[in-house]
Amino acid sequence: MTETTPTLTPQTREAREALQTDEVRLDRFPFRVGRESRFGLVRGQWRSMERRQLAAPPNNDLYLVDTGDVLNISREHFNILLKDDGSYALVDHNSTCGTIVDDTNLGVDCEQTQCDLKDGSTLIVGTQESPYKFTFNIGQAAS
Repeated sequence: MTETTPTLTPQTREAREALQTDEVRLDRFPFRVGRESRFGLVRGQWRSMERRQLAAPPNNDLYLVDTGDVLNISREHFNILLKDDGSYALVDHNSTCGTIVDDTNLGVDCEQTQCDLKDGSTLIVGTQESPYKFTFNIGQAAS
């Protein structure tokens, strides 16, 4: 049996900065994504503000850094699931600004909180104006 390794890749400079790399491999499921909340502005400069106890398990598998004046990314924003049939889905965790998958709005003020992902799906983390745009790639089959 062959397996694929899906990835998230940034579509914008801001998404690249939030991701802090050019690509993230989704190597476990559910794959949890949220905002890095251990940074904050102190006298106009971003500083580490560690508040979590070292023994506490992380809430997310991927932490995105949201440095905008208006936050688009919630602390525990969404999960990507591997479904029983081998397909993928995104579940928004009732985030304040929601998630847009292609043309489907997900979140607290939307009709749904989950939708299927396909190869090449565009994910906007936050509102339509959010600069945090990513591409979900299913990847190549590994032998």
